[in-house]
Amino acid sequence: MELFFGLVTGVLFGFLLQRGQVLRYDKQLGALRLKDMTIVKFMLSHIIVAMVGLYLLNDLGLVKLSLKATVVGANVLGGLIFGLGWGLVGYCPGTSLGAVGEGRFDALWAIAGMLVGAAVFARAYDSLLPTVYTWGNYGKLSLPALVGVNHWLVIAVLVVCYLGILRLLERKGL
Repeated sequence: MELFFGLVTGVLFGFLLQRGQVLRYDKQLGALRLKDMTIVKFMLSHIIVAMVGLYLLNDLGLVKLSLKATVVGANVLGGLIFGLGWGLVGYCPGTSLGAVGEGRFDALWAIAGMLVGAAVFARAYDSLLPTVYTWGNYGKLSLPALVGVNHWLVIAVLVVCYLGILRLLERKGL
């Protein structure tokens, strides 16, 4: 049943990626050049929905949140590699798969890069554990626990901030 829900949410997310036009190369390039914020608006909207939805499901006991450790070294290195790949091919992992589904076969380069990157990471993982995975390891952190308040207060503040950013982007025509 979990796999079925994963498939349904994956198909729904792919549909929304396509409808939001974030699979288009010009939108990807516009985001990288900070000229078109379509992708930023799309992701902020999804972060709001996911944040509220996951915490609501958690509070209802329907899901259990499992935090990963906050490791600054791994996050920075992974972010740099992700950004470099996105900048080189103009697609991120989700959008590359969706673009191929739309018939844009240039995105196959991004998928090939993901597979090579995953293989290199799997091979290097054991040597990364005593090095990169120890740089700035702060354990399992969450913003509500860090500031010591109820998670719904943090969510409310973030939703207001995100909506403000979305409104500003719309006003600027980005």
